[in-house]
Amino acid sequence: MKRIGLDERYRDLDGEIRQKNGNTRVDTLRKTYGEDFAPGHRGDMKLDTLLEESGARSLSEYLKRN
Repeated sequence: MKRIGLDERYRDLDGEIRQKNGNTRVDTLRKTYGEDFAPGHRGDMKLDTLLEESGARSLSEYLKRN
């Protein structure tokens, strides 16, 4: 059984929260984090690309920085 965790992501049986898929688009993330998420970036940009350009290792790290 999986329990809902942070940001409506599910925890695995060992309690770890699944990571967002790197193929997730910025416009999809804006639905969760607001229209001001990743300003100046196109909506069709992938999360992996955004993280690489920003130097962040994860979405959580990116959110803390910005």
